[in-house]
Amino acid sequence: MTSLHRFSHPLTFNILELHDHLTCKGFSILFCWIPSHVGIPGNELADNLAKSATINLNSPVPVNDVKNYIKSILHSEWQAQWDRKDTIKLHSIKLLIDCWPSIPTRKLDTILTRLRIGHTRFTHRHLLLGEPAPLCTACQCQMTVLHILIECRQFNHQRIRCFHSSSITLKDILHKDPHPQLFTFLRMIGFYSLI
Repeated sequence: MTSLHRFSHPLTFNILELHDHLTCKGFSILFCWIPSHVGIPGNELADNLAKSATINLNSPVPVNDVKNYIKSILHSEWQAQWDRKDTIKLHSIKLLIDCWPSIPTRKLDTILTRLRIGHTRFTHRHLLLGEPAPLCTACQCQMTVLHILIECRQFNHQRIRCFHSSSITLKDILHKDPHPQLFTFLRMIGFYSLI
C-alpha cells in the first residue's frame, strides 16, 4: 500500500478502504471477474448493474488517466493532419506518426534526415543562390533525391550492386530502419559529400 498514492488512484484507494472496513467488521469479501458474454443468463444483468454503478460516481479522475487521454486525442489529431499532407516528400516514407531511432553517428543521421525530407545541399542550393535547379546530365530532368536514389538510369548498376534491385522505392531504403547499403551507394555514386 506504500506505493499507492491517494490522489493518483482515488477510486482504487476508496475500494481498498471499503474492503478494509468490511473485513474488520467480519465480512469475507471475494473478488471475481464477470466476463461480459451476451446471451448468458445473469451476465447481461451484471453488466448493466456495473455500468449503472459508474454513472453517478462523484470521484476524481486520476491525473495520469487525464494525461493519457489527452495524449491519445492529440496523437489522433496529429495523425489525421499528417494523413492529409500527402504532397510532403517524407509522407511517402513515413505513414505513421511515431518515433524512429536515430543513427548513433551524427553525420550519418543528418544525411539520412536530409534524404528523408528530400532537401539536400546539392538539390536545393539553387534556391539560396537564385540559380536554376540542377539538371541530371543523363536524363535532362531536375535533380531530386527521388531521381538520384531511385529513378536515374545512370546509377542502375550501383543500385543493383548495393540493393540487389534496380526497381526499389524510397520507402525500401529510407524507412524506419534504413537500408544497410544506403551510405555505400551514396559514396559509390559520388553523392555522399554533396548532401
